[in-house]
Amino acid sequence: MGSQSNFQMKEVPGEFGYVLQDVPHFSDYISDLQTYPNPLRSNPAYSVVKQYFVDMDDSVPEKIVVHKDTPRGVHFRRAGPRQQVYFASDDVLACIVTCGGLCPGLNTVIREIVHSLDYMYGVTKVLGIDGGYRGFYSKNTINLTPKLCNDIHKRGGTIIGSSRGGHDTTKIVDSIQDRGINQVYIIGGDGTLRGANVIYEEIRKRGLKVAVGGIPKTIDNDIPVIDRSFGFDTAVEEAQRAINAAHVEANSAENGIGMVKLMGRYSGFIAMHATLASRDVDCCLIPESPFYLEGKGGLFEYIEKKLKENGHMVIVVAEGAGQELLPTKNEEDASGNKLLQDVGLWIAQRIKDHFAKQTKMPITLKYIDPTYMIRAIPSNASDNVYCTLLAQSAVHGAMAGYTGFTSGLVNGRHTYIPFNRIIEKQNKVVITDRMWARLLSSTNQPSFLGPKCPSLTNAGQLGTYDKVTGLLGCLSLKP
Repeated sequence: MGSQSNFQMKEVPGEFGYVLQDVPHFSDYISDLQTYPNPLRSNPAYSVVKQYFVDMDDSVPEKIVVHKDTPRGVHFRRAGPRQQVYFASDDVLACIVTCGGLCPGLNTVIREIVHSLDYMYGVTKVLGIDGGYRGFYSKNTINLTPKLCNDIHKRGGTIIGSSRGGHDTTKIVDSIQDRGINQVYIIGGDGTLRGANVIYEEIRKRGLKVAVGGIPKTIDNDIPVIDRSFGFDTAVEEAQRAINAAHVEANSAENGIGMVKLMGRYSGFIAMHATLASRDVDCCLIPESPFYLEGKGGLFEYIEKKLKENGHMVIVVAEGAGQELLPTKNEEDASGNKLLQDVGLWIAQRIKDHFAKQTKMPITLKYIDPTYMIRAIPSNASDNVYCTLLAQSAVHGAMAGYTGFTSGLVNGRHTYIPFNRIIEKQNKVVITDRMWARLLSSTNQPSFLGPKCPSLTNAGQLGTYDKVTGLLGCLSLKP
């Protein structure tokens, strides 16, 4: 479902190694397009703002840390309103679809797309596709109005429903064509955006004037290129409650251990940031950093050491950590994600068994899994502002005739990013990076990389780790 073709990004070279990875535009495949003055010119809220419209040559660099002789490198088109638009307001029939798991901020994005279309561009016809991709061809739509959406940002979840799977490109594009929809806003993670990419390509093959814009949604923050995904700040903030509860429980018992399992199927960003924010965590386990339980330098030895020193400890584990230690489960969910074993419960039981059989130290272990509590809450103030700007950027892009793009924050600036850059790989914690070193210095946990260390499978995680942390004792791993 993730083909990459000539329909994808356009690379525009410039001087001194400048490269613009541009997003597709209607003018790439439709001739004799009519344009219209942007309605924002006469909008009293925006007409007083000088230079509100984005210059066509504005772009944002992907990398901002450079040397004096470094080529200018890859840039993305800056998001924002253009002087001319490619839709008359009365001709627009837009739709919004949310796919995948829940995430704080979904309702805020929906609200702001509806409000931006209405208040900025005078678009009054917006449909909500009920229940994810399959809603295009198997369910009724919901008429979204500013009045209906006015307070939805105060609620968690998504008012138009969500689901995994259900992607049938032909049925979806047939439905878009039959209904006369000409703007499609798709909110979802990497799997959803792969589907959005295929929808865009099919629409382009048919020569339809339909803008397809994506808004990246992943609570795990595992989408590449962008600074962060919406809902991530809220998730880290809410995770503090669970960690604080675990710390109180551990501190109130003899040899108390508080264990918290957080989201992070392939990427440990929530666990890492929540640990750094808390400062009560003694050990953080993430998918990118392998570990082992028994023997010298293992988790059991470290737990025993911390309990003897402090009388209690707190462990945070991401849901994808340590999966290589568990029996393989060859099953997938409807989105094609591998179903994971519950590593938190497994480690908790192994810790109990170890201290019951191998040592004379009695322990009290409390296990907390706040996953669904975190997913279901409304977004915090920071994420609300971010969701608003992502939604407005997507609307400006669609009205300006761009398609096959994702709106996203790159180095603090809102941009339009080609789909293929967003879906090409997953964003992961780099354990040779200073951020992971900061975590290790905060928790004082060992690297868990010693004589028994399992192979590191993520490229780029070897070679400099010992210089960064002073802890790597296992350099003969497979890259």
